[in-house]
Amino acid sequence: MKKILLIDDEADLLNLLKERLEFHGYEAVYLNSGKGAVKFILDEKPDLILLDIMLPDKNGYDICLELKNNPQTAAIPVIIFTAKAQWQKDMAALGKFVKADDYLFKPFEAEELLGKIEHLLGGKSGVH
Repeated sequence: MKKILLIDDEADLLNLLKERLEFHGYEAVYLNSGKGAVKFILDEKPDLILLDIMLPDKNGYDICLELKNNPQTAAIPVIIFTAKAQWQKDMAALGKFVKADDYLFKPFEAEELLGKIEHLLGGKSGVH
């Protein structure tokens, strides 16, 4: 079972995503802040990370860049996302700069997210 780490400070979104991902056969774990995220990722070795840009204690861009510059975590696919409308026009360039594998804008459809996850992990989870 593929493990997906969700990093976001919105509890409702985390619970909804966790439920949806588990329904589709993924193991979903989450953090509600960026503090300690890199250590958690090194310890847990998720297969994919969904990372919010706006976190209360650490910028998601910084976390992504740190992960992608670390040989132990560089191969883990990262999907960044944000609700900040003013960042949407720059998201592709910013995502490329921090080496993110893909990006989404909130609100997003579950099917769009699942499609991106399946693409980055090389197919469906195997359950549904």
